[in-house]
Amino acid sequence: MEDDVSLRFEKLEIKNSYIEDFVQQLQEVVAEHSKLIEVLREENRVLSAKLNDALELVQAEIPNRKPPHY
Repeated sequence: MEDDVSLRFEKLEIKNSYIEDFVQQLQEVVAEHSKLIEVLREENRVLSAKLNDALELVQAEIPNRKPPHY
C-alpha cells in the first residue's frame, strides 16, 4: 500500500515538473509575442501616418472638378 502511494506521488511530481516547464515555455512565448505586438503597433502607426500624409498630398494636387466626359 505504501509503495502504491509512493509511486503515485512520484508520478504526480514528474507530471508537475513537466507542467511547470510547459508553463515557463508559454510565459516566454507570450512575452516574445507581447514585444512583437508592440513593435507591429508602432510600425502600423508610422505607416498610417505616412499614408495619411501621402493621401493629403495627392488630394491637394488633384483639382475638384468634373471629368471631361461630363
